[in-house]
Amino acid sequence: MTTSVAEQATETAERRGRGERPPRPAGVRRRASGATRSDWIVGYTMVAPAVLGALAFVIAPLVAVFWFSLHDWNVLANTFVFSGTENYERMLTDEGLHDSLLASLWFSIGLVVVNIALALFLAVMLNQKLPGTTTFRTFFFSPVVVSLVAWTIVWSFLLQADGGINGFLSLVGVEGPNWLRNDFTAMLSVIIVQVFKNVGMNMILFLAALQGVPEEIMEAARIDGAGAWRRFRSITLPMISPTILLVSILTIVGSLEVFAQIAVLTGGGPGNSTTVLVYYLYQQAFRFNDFGYASGISVLLFVIVLILTLVQWQTRKRWVFHEE
Repeated sequence: MTTSVAEQATETAERRGRGERPPRPAGVRRRASGATRSDWIVGYTMVAPAVLGALAFVIAPLVAVFWFSLHDWNVLANTFVFSGTENYERMLTDEGLHDSLLASLWFSIGLVVVNIALALFLAVMLNQKLPGTTTFRTFFFSPVVVSLVAWTIVWSFLLQADGGINGFLSLVGVEGPNWLRNDFTAMLSVIIVQVFKNVGMNMILFLAALQGVPEEIMEAARIDGAGAWRRFRSITLPMISPTILLVSILTIVGSLEVFAQIAVLTGGGPGNSTTVLVYYLYQQAFRFNDFGYASGISVLLFVIVLILTLVQWQTRKRWVFHEE
């Protein structure tokens, strides 16, 4: 016999009075369960390529590199002997590694500060909608799409003792140095080459963020008497802080992975003044054939990048707008 609507309502009220949950109709339960299983299948299918790609090209190589770092591995001698933590103990006393860490520190500081400051300045100038901004933007962004090696080779000719830069300086009565054969100017030259290669990308990111700042807020601050610098410091910078976080992470990680510029411009010299960590890793692996120790340096590089990224990510709540 079919239960009436009134009887169903009365039974439901009695169950609720006793603190019991009223039963769902069987058909509804089956349909909900079927829809849930279908959603699971579709969801797992969608994420499977990304998960498998991460396992094959991120997790597995990391595990393999860590395993190699526990071995004495010389390709030419065909030796692969388990050595435990000897490679990591060697790092503590390796003066060459310490010098490369210091060189990486100076390079990263110089690149990050100059790159971000210059990119933000250029973006602010372009955001003023002055005549010729399209040409100006193209001029600074074009190096981004140029081959890195070709870009570096051109600069290597310009920075020679009798190159284009010193030739230009001689026109104004200045005798330029041999840029790539002095400790200080060699590091400075590599930083400048890298800055002009990538500043266009950061400039575009900052410009997009600046164009997203509501004009109503800026106009209200202008009416209240806030000057240009006060508006920039109190409104613009906080509102583009998520982009500043993104740019800083990308720039710091990129500064720790520089290799081609060092290999083409200075070869790590003069001395070891521009031998950054990645180039030192390359030397250990492909010049001295010590792949076990090079793998240990790779693990060290991964840990450094991971720590710096986590520190930036954890401190974002203190200065990034819209973060709780």
